[in-house]
Amino acid sequence: MREEEIERLRGVVRDCVSKHLYSSAIFFADKVAAITSDPADIYMQAQALYLGRHYRRAFHLLNASQIVLRDLRFRYLAAKCLEELKEWDQCLLMLGDAKVDEHGNITDTRECNSMYLDKDGEDREINILSAICFLRGKAYEALENRAQARLWYKAAIKADPLCYEALECLIENHMLTCDEEKTLLSCLQFGPEDGWLSSFYSCLIKKYDKENVVEAKFRELEQSGPNTKLSDKSVLCTLKSNTDLLACKAEYYHQCGEYQKCFELTSELLEKDPFHLKCTLVHLAAAMELGHSNELYLMACNLVKDYPQKALSWFAVGCYYYCIKKYDQARRYFSKVTSLDGTFASAWIGYGNAYAAQEEGDQAMSAYRTAARLFPGYHLPTLYIGMEYMRTHSFKLAEQFFMQAKSICPSDPLVYNELGVVAYHMKEYKKAVRWFEKTLSHIPSSLSEMWESTVINLAHALRKLKRYNEAITYYERALALSTRSLSTYAGLAYTYHLQNNYTAAITYYHKALWFKPDDQFCTEMLTLALVDESRHGIDPIVKSRSGGLFM
Repeated sequence: MREEEIERLRGVVRDCVSKHLYSSAIFFADKVAAITSDPADIYMQAQALYLGRHYRRAFHLLNASQIVLRDLRFRYLAAKCLEELKEWDQCLLMLGDAKVDEHGNITDTRECNSMYLDKDGEDREINILSAICFLRGKAYEALENRAQARLWYKAAIKADPLCYEALECLIENHMLTCDEEKTLLSCLQFGPEDGWLSSFYSCLIKKYDKENVVEAKFRELEQSGPNTKLSDKSVLCTLKSNTDLLACKAEYYHQCGEYQKCFELTSELLEKDPFHLKCTLVHLAAAMELGHSNELYLMACNLVKDYPQKALSWFAVGCYYYCIKKYDQARRYFSKVTSLDGTFASAWIGYGNAYAAQEEGDQAMSAYRTAARLFPGYHLPTLYIGMEYMRTHSFKLAEQFFMQAKSICPSDPLVYNELGVVAYHMKEYKKAVRWFEKTLSHIPSSLSEMWESTVINLAHALRKLKRYNEAITYYERALALSTRSLSTYAGLAYTYHLQNNYTAAITYYHKALWFKPDDQFCTEMLTLALVDESRHGIDPIVKSRSGGLFM
């Protein structure tokens, strides 16, 4: 057969692959390989077999080839076949020996010297070494050696920043702490034309920075800067409405506690792309926080219909039952999610929370501990363990776990709030004030109703330290966030009472009792305030208040 005819058949194979006619591709690739015995044609035949899901046959073809141990592409494709066959140990053996240090740097570079065939004329290939590192990471993760998986994923993204899947595994499986994520991104060597990718990756990692910092990152991607080259502007402008970028922004709103804003954005995104799974997860989380049980029910029904085999579908069902406080059913479905996908972090947290909601502490702790073991870069399991210990008044143990959560994610204000609460319970009021002030300083956006309890707690701690004027200031800030809190009015009334400002105290005791007429503390203290006012009169109190009496 003439060379032109063989080349035409090669073109037919490539065209069949592009049109997903894999049986045709296998048929013609087999004939080309039989005629030429060229390694490139054998590789093309193996690729067609792999795409046609004939993994065992493709592996046999590659393994029988004399070149398999000298060509990285042959070895990689053979290992991919073993991955699909779930033969993980054999997959690692096929990839060969290699070592990686704790920073994700490959210390054994013998593979780099292996022969490598033509690049098939592609415009830009992802480094084959990066793909091999990523596959090693997947194999180690399947073998539940997550420490090694983490190192190889880091090696993959370092070998080639375009290997997005490696970064996705590190982020989605919570393998790195906040600081480790930032350090890894700072080490990546992006090409001069990949500046936008560096910015995009920085939006994917945990987002606990101040609002202006995070918003600046999003703006940088949504619009071209003044120094942007014309060739880049077309790319950057299109990212303004990119679903992945907007899903990252929704995730940021959720972390900030702006649940309504998050819900509105995800609703808009899901209208445009109803099968965007990452956006769907954030949407479910926002609906949970807002108590939108009808939305959760509809989402769960649609997901189970469209994706009955996906863990996310049953997670939505669990969220619905949790939202309507049917915790037994919620547990059942969260458990099903973890059996379908053991790396679904939110399902483990939901599973523990469903037990905690019914005060079944041992089972809740078991779920949280499993999550903490599986996701070393995820601080919420450790935080929830601390909360469970605090519920049982084991304050020292609770503090230890809160400090551990702080070491994993030192930017989350919720961690500092819990440290303040446990310090308050241990009567360490100065420490409590310090932690509550740190909480407020770490809140990324402006104060919202979500943080009202922190402001009240800070006011309570200041009152305990007899810093009454400062306490009153924070109680008033809490009232600016929400005017329907019994604790705020009672605390404000009691602080005025301690300052001998009986008139103000009586006013706020009445306001507190308007919310809960049978509140024992406010009822008794109102009686005492009325007695004190009648005993001391009104004028001295006004004078003492204007004089700034500090007790």
